[in-house]
Formats: sequence, C-alpha cells, structure tokens
Amino acid sequence: MALLEVRDLGVSFVTRNGVNKAVDGISFDVEAGKITAIIGESGSGKSVACYSMLGLVPMPPGRIDGGSAHFDGQDLLQMSEAELRKIRGRDIAMIFQDPMTCLNPFMRIGEQMIEPLVLHRGTSKAEAMERAIELLGEVGIREPASTINCYPHEFSGGMRQRVMIAMALINEPRLLIADEPTTALDVTIQAQILQLIAELQKSRDIGVIFISHDLAVVADIADQIAVMQEGRIVERGDREAIFSHAEHPYTQKLLSAIPSGGKENAQAHDDTLVRVRNLKTWFHSGEETVKAVDDVSFEIRRGEILGMVGESGSGKSTIGRSLLRLVPVTGGEVEFDGVDVTALEGTALKDMRRRMQMIFQDPFASLNPRMTVFDTLAEPLLLHGIETRKSVSQAVLKLMDDVGLMRSAVRKYPHEFSGGQRQRIAIGRALATRPEFVVADEPVSALDVTIQAQILDLMEALGREYGLTMLFVSHDLAVVKHLADRIVVLYQGRIVEQGTGDSLFANPQEPYTQRLLGAIPGRHLL
Repeated sequence: MALLEVRDLGVSFVTRNGVNKAVDGISFDVEAGKITAIIGESGSGKSVACYSMLGLVPMPPGRIDGGSAHFDGQDLLQMSEAELRKIRGRDIAMIFQDPMTCLNPFMRIGEQMIEPLVLHRGTSKAEAMERAIELLGEVGIREPASTINCYPHEFSGGMRQRVMIAMALINEPRLLIADEPTTALDVTIQAQILQLIAELQKSRDIGVIFISHDLAVVADIADQIAVMQEGRIVERGDREAIFSHAEHPYTQKLLSAIPSGGKENAQAHDDTLVRVRNLKTWFHSGEETVKAVDDVSFEIRRGEILGMVGESGSGKSTIGRSLLRLVPVTGGEVEFDGVDVTALEGTALKDMRRRMQMIFQDPFASLNPRMTVFDTLAEPLLLHGIETRKSVSQAVLKLMDDVGLMRSAVRKYPHEFSGGQRQRIAIGRALATRPEFVVADEPVSALDVTIQAQILDLMEALGREYGLTMLFVSHDLAVVKHLADRIVVLYQGRIVEQGTGDSLFANPQEPYTQRLLGAIPGRHLL
C-alpha cells in the first residue's frame, strides 16, 4: 500500500476574472522509500496540489473541488485544521521554495530550527539545539555551532535554503514534500542535499514528493515522474520511460529546453567596458573581518557576457553589488567606460546607474509588494526621463511582451504571480532603462526550463541588438556554459580559474573546478 494516495484532486481559485482551475482532477501515489517527482512549468499547479493537501492554500479565494488524499489511511482533505496541525512538521514535512519569505527575520536560526522538535516531540531545548547543530553540519553549513546563533539576513540565499531543508528534516518525517529544494543551491551542495535525501529514504523509509522544474535534477533521483501542464498530469512513468521514451509533446518540449552546448559566435568587441583591479570588499562583524571579495581582478569587454561561477558564499553576488556600488568597497578600482565608479556620488552616481543595472536573485524580496507590475516597470522609465506619462504605458506593455508575461496581468501585484513570473518582472525592470551593462545575479534560478530558455534567448537577443555587456552570476554551470563567452571560477573570494566554457568543461585545471563539474546533476544530459 502506498504511503500517500491522491485521487481526482481538484483545486480552484475564485478571482475577479472568474474561477481559475489550478489543479484539475489529478491522481498519483507516493511509496515509502521512493521519490515521486512532479515536474512542469511555473503555474502548472505543482505546488498548489501539494499545499492544498496540507491545508496551506488560503480559503477563500482557494477551494477544494473534490478528490481525496489518503495518508496512513486517513484522508487529509477531510481533516480539521487542528488535526492537520498535528501532522504538519511531524509526519509530513515541507521544504518551501523561497527561504527568505519562510524564515522569521526576527528569530535566530537555532530558535526556528528547534521549534518543531519542541512542539511535536516535547524534546528539551538543549537536546533540540544539539540535534539542530548536527543537522546544519549535514546540510553543508560551515561552523554550525556558531552560525546557529545568526539571523536569516546574515546568510546567503543558498545557506538559507540549507537551513530550511535542515528544519524540515529535524523531526524525521515519514513524507517529505520538497518544493524546488535545490533551486538556490550551488551544484556541490545540491549534490550533498540530494544524497542526504536519498540516504534518509533508505535508513528511515521516507517517501518524497519532489516538485521541480529542473529536469536534470529529477533525472538523477526520481523513481516515478508525473508531468503537469495547466493543472493536469499529462504523462507519468518511471524515470527511464520519461527520459528515454517521452510520448507527450509537452514532456518532449520540457526535455528539449535543457541548456546544452557552448556559446558560439561571441559578439564581444575589442575595447574593455568594465575593468576591475585588486577589488576588495570586506565586512566587519564585531572583531571579525569577513573577506567576501579578496584582491580580485578581471575585465569585461564591450558586448561580452562574462560568467561567474562558484558555491554559495564564494563572493559572486558581492562582486556584482560592488561593481554597482550597492555595498561599500574596501579597496581596489572599478572602472566603467573609463570612469572610476568608486569615486561617484549623488547625481553622477544616479546617472551612471541608468547605464548599469542589476537583476537580483530573489524577486519576492526585491519587488515592492505594494506596487503593481505597471508601477514597477514604469518607475525607472519615468525616473530617468526615458518615457513621459503619456508614452510610458506602451513602453511597459512592450516590456511585458519581452519577458513573456500576459499584458492582462499588468495591474496585478507581485504576490499574485508564481516565483518564475516574479523573476520575469524583476528582469523587465532591470532592462527597462536599456542599460549598457547588467549584473545578472542568478536571474534564472527560480525559472522552469522552458521559461529559462526564453529568458536566456532574450538576454542573448538584447545583447546583440543593444550591445549589452553582462556579468552573469550563477551556480548552474550548464546555464553559464550555454550563455557566457568566458567563465571565471570563484572560490572563497578569489578567482581560481578562467577560460571558455568548452575549455573548462573539457579540461579543468583546478581541483575546485573539477569538483564543481563533477557535482552537476544529470551531467549525461548536457
């Protein structure tokens, strides 16, 4: 008998524009000790299906239209909130997609981690803290005994995701629902987490629902795969059947969108647009100094896309922020088109920022929740005098087209979009001023593969059309290889290797680069 049996599950949302059927009569099973992967694009209903079973879909506007979800002989859909609360976090645990919005910014990591143990099992705080430190080490957090006293904002995006994973595992649940659990993680930690989940299955007979848009990850770990499109399961089967003999056109489309191959026909010119010399960005916390970026030098030619890869905490994002003066630079030089950016202030800095833009990693944290998409995209156009009040509407609609969003969604707020759609809004905002240089900080990490391919194609097209120069920061080496002219490998704030994607993949010189490449999930698909 399956650990979880879902039959004919239907979920709708009542909106201003009528009833939206998010999940339309789906059925699937999850067995103990097996991973069932649910894959599909943003908005296909993957997350809603799983959230609804645990009472995590707000009602209204959501509603369960019908079906059953039997866990351990009981129908989750018929349970009261009090009954579900006893199961959530103990027997069924969840790893959420966006750690920054799920972790309490006012509580230290340790306090948040021990809460489920104390609440569900009556464990003493001292014992719970000991287990929490042990788990943080297991999921790849360095020096867990001291970092357990940190607040979420003191961690990188990848480290916050690891905390979420540890928190979900702390009660040793029987069913683990993992909603894009490795989206924000670099490949080496991703490999560790996937291995950890596999080990937990074997040792404790855990069943796992693995929600993802990353087919490369699913290729390595899933036993069963269900492909969702527009609220329905269009194809299901074991891993071999789906990847070798996909029958549905939608599944074939998802598979064909996996990034592969190297960048061809580089459009870079000979002149240098960005020149970085001996850059140092250090952070001081009490008596401790963290050398996030330590004596880094590189150049980006006009029209070139430079890829920057490395693990969480290696300094990639800090370098991007340093170039745009979003964090104070400790030492060194940053020249943009011959101008020393570190010396600019006031109006001169504002004018320079029209030419230099950033796409942030976490769209939910970087978008103003009180502004509609229209206001978000219109703001930079009006601020820099690119459009007038009369002409801005047409420019905003054009941006919506460019990033693959429906024009009818222009008056919606960020919370009304999926994670992938929010990232498209953030990309549209960065491209609004038609900048010459863009720092793209993990711009496609939250996107499903088909939209990821669209955005990468969009960036390449904009690069050609407008002579766009880019620093592309990512932990996804397959994406970087597909897009970048050259790749720089970063380790603990320093550059350890650089070269073209083909040369790095074929003949990596540094042991660290070899380790990064060896950890890529589904590398046989590249």
